[in-house]
Amino acid sequence: MRASWRDTLLSYAFLAPALVLLTLFTFYPLAYGSYLGFTEYGGARFAQGLAPRWVGLDNFRTLLADPLFLTSLGNSLKYLLVVPALQLASLAVAVLVSRELPGMAFFRAAYYVPVVTSVSLAAVMWEWVFNREGTLNWVLGALHLLPAGGAFGWLNNEHTAFWAVMLVTFWRGFGYYMVLYLAGLQSIPAELEEAAVLDGASAWQRFWRVTVPMMKPTILLCSLLSTIAALRVLEEVLVLTNGGPLNSTYTALMYVYSKAFQGFNFDYGLASAAGLVVAAVALLLSLANFRLFRESGGDEGRA
Repeated sequence: MRASWRDTLLSYAFLAPALVLLTLFTFYPLAYGSYLGFTEYGGARFAQGLAPRWVGLDNFRTLLADPLFLTSLGNSLKYLLVVPALQLASLAVAVLVSRELPGMAFFRAAYYVPVVTSVSLAAVMWEWVFNREGTLNWVLGALHLLPAGGAFGWLNNEHTAFWAVMLVTFWRGFGYYMVLYLAGLQSIPAELEEAAVLDGASAWQRFWRVTVPMMKPTILLCSLLSTIAALRVLEEVLVLTNGGPLNSTYTALMYVYSKAFQGFNFDYGLASAAGLVVAAVALLLSLANFRLFRESGGDEGRA
């Protein structure tokens, strides 16, 4: 019994530094930020050093009556369209680069380069691609595919800016999910693939009957990560369009950032409430992902 207590205390002693850091930099900010969502805190009150004042659900009522917040939340939900495209492309390329062919290591590294590229550097590159004299207009002009009116700035048009920023998000996240899928593919036992080949299964049948079922945990993980990342997209918007033009790229996290750190209001209470709404939406979508994969797994088991 003493040995058991000693082992338990020793285990918690080793965990203590990590728990302290998690408490200071994760649990406490999360709890305090959630509390601020139900308070009035910012502007003159913050400047005078006054404590937050409890206002209940007033911040959430303000958000529901704010057209800009509703627009930003709608843009964030529309941004979820990047998730299936990103996952399908990442999985397809992961299958291709998983083959042991000469030079394949170079392609794996090349696909991952955008992940480690700084946002500022990526912004300079993509602004050159999308501007009026940029690469995209040059290619479209060479192919005689320019829209009516000739070349234009893709980031300055409210009909194209959103999709242009989404393309940058796709480019930045593609390599990250490709690596996760590649790790999942390499963890599949080779015996399963060999057994399917001996049974006469085609490459397409092996992919759907062996690879996809074995990859479901990885697919679920990548879907969750990309869904949350799409809802909290900020960096690309901030450096490329700053939410414009005409708020066409103004996302929910951009709203949180602007209320908390831009202008002179510093409305931390309203910004925290908006962050809680985004977190609630992310939680609901995560639960939907879990339910979808659990039900599909159950259907396979019954089949």
